[in-house]
Amino acid sequence: MRTSGVTGGILSLSIAFSLPLRADDVGVFAAASLTDALKEVAAAYEKSSGDRLVFNLGASDMLARLIREGAPADLFFPADEAQMDGLERAGLLLPGTRRSLLSNTLVIVVPAEGGPTIASPRDLASVRALALAEPRSVPAGVYAKQYLRKLGLWDAIAPRVIPTESVRACLAAVEAGNADAGIVYRTDALVSRRVRIAFSVPAADGPDISYPIAIPKDAPHAAAARRLAAFLASEPARAVFVRYGFLVREGRGR
Repeated sequence: MRTSGVTGGILSLSIAFSLPLRADDVGVFAAASLTDALKEVAAAYEKSSGDRLVFNLGASDMLARLIREGAPADLFFPADEAQMDGLERAGLLLPGTRRSLLSNTLVIVVPAEGGPTIASPRDLASVRALALAEPRSVPAGVYAKQYLRKLGLWDAIAPRVIPTESVRACLAAVEAGNADAGIVYRTDALVSRRVRIAFSVPAADGPDISYPIAIPKDAPHAAAARRLAAFLASEPARAVFVRYGFLVREGRGR
């Protein structure tokens, strides 16, 4: 997916947000799969709000662990509900700030040049190495494992799995030719020129993928985080997410 020339259009939109008396550095802990879209959204938000977004992008389980250990985060934006559930059970979220914003779908990717033919997920049983984000803890890997189990394929494919620390690391393994195939989010595949989508998992057949947001209880800049949360649910931000391949979930609360 190519996004040149997009940012200018978003920046030209007039957003009715009140500017703070002083700018804040807002710490955003977000799933690695959101990297490209969030960087574009940040350009628009920083101009309209005066705040600066400071990203910590990585595997959702690792980011949740950092928050539990006291890392200063103003907004948490993981790629599954399970990580948010854990923080909520521990009393580490500001009540009323949790909502589900986005969804995604899974795809099987292979190297753009010389990759194997994958006509269906069953063909993964014949590949030498399949890259997955860590299927025990990283959302993209957990979702992929759920899908393969639903198809009755996990036991046959598991010995071929190369676990990686994040979905972007999984993508990189396929790009580099260190794995014959990988399962990633559609949004990750669309920003890479070095892989091709061999098979797209229909949304109706795949797992229910949810990207929630919430403000941690000890957020250093909770007011600024609320402004950012409102912006992420606004039409201009949604337009960016949609163009990167995400599905909008209408900001449903929990």
